Amino acid sequence: MSSSTNTPITEELPDTMRAVVVYGPGDYRLEDRPVPRPGDDDLLLRTDAVGICASDLKAYHGAAKFWGDENRPAWAERDRIPGHEFVGTIVAGGASALAKRGVNIGDRIACEQIVPCWECRYCLEGSYWMCAVHDMFGFKGYDGAMAEYVLVPAKALTHLVDKELPGPVAAFAEPLSCAFHAVERAEIKFNDTVVIAGAGPIGLSAIAGARQKNPLRVIALDAVDSKLDLARRVGADITINIAKEDAVARVKELTGGYGADVYIEATGHPSAVPQGLNLLRKLGTFVEYSVFKDAVSVDWSIISDDKELDVRGAHLGPHTWPAAIKLLEAGTLPMDDICTHQFPLEKFQEALDLVGDSAGSSVKVSIVPSMS
Repeated sequence: MSSSTNTPITEELPDTMRAVVVYGPGDYRLEDRPVPRPGDDDLLLRTDAVGICASDLKAYHGAAKFWGDENRPAWAERDRIPGHEFVGTIVAGGASALAKRGVNIGDRIACEQIVPCWECRYCLEGSYWMCAVHDMFGFKGYDGAMAEYVLVPAKALTHLVDKELPGPVAAFAEPLSCAFHAVERAEIKFNDTVVIAGAGPIGLSAIAGARQKNPLRVIALDAVDSKLDLARRVGADITINIAKEDAVARVKELTGGYGADVYIEATGHPSAVPQGLNLLRKLGTFVEYSVFKDAVSVDWSIISDDKELDVRGAHLGPHTWPAAIKLLEAGTLPMDDICTHQFPLEKFQEALDLVGDSAGSSVKVSIVPSMS
């Protein structure tokens, strides 16, 4: 197969590839699709691994956050290849694209999930992660990486990752960077008691990030003992099984009756929101990271008149990717026990179903297209 002189290729690319394609909620199919051909400003990656996120599952199940309702527009698209937590090896790219990113054919990169427009108010202000257009790999505007190959457009943000890391570990840079952003939003201080709700991929990542800030104590909440064991291994000082203990009472006991200074919500379960409001001290900080399937109601008087809380959202992982990748490359996190399950593309449905089993043994589930 011939190629343009502006698009160096290191291997003979096939005409078609296997890819998961979105037809609508509950209707994802494995198909043959054309292998994308990069233009002068693009790169083409051979997908090494793509993680499955809770947001992927909620989109699959038709949550209004993704598919829209009378109150919000849809931003998940049909005829789209999903997968936004990915890492891949560069197999083709325009000379200008390689030079601009300082990479070579054969390098491995991870991509930030948002593809900013670089023209709207937020992008021009430097807040690219809040881009008004908000195209994202796998959801809107650009195909994701649940496929053998993925195209990286000129507007995307990329980061070099060590080729020696296992693919699923390298792809974990995405949830880790997201959680690091939530930790930064919390503005953690040395004397703080920090409570993190949830010991799934985002919660564990937030615990690891909070540990880097070295507060007085990090407390992890979950209902699964095996996940709480893992929480201790990534940096939690204290763990509380919310199915066996009253988390609010225990946290207040540990803090002289006052409550926690910081609460980071990383479960996506509605009950975790009032839990956080109740266990925070007055003038505490609540950081919300989760994507909820349904609307959540709380007593707002706790936020205002009772405690004057600082409630902050956190979205994506701006400016935290280098730190996340550095921590993964250092090898200090128990990634073999975090990246628990890998599946080939043909078993994508099993992978999605496993992510939905919150009481099961899985932590991070990934698809590795090279698996047979």
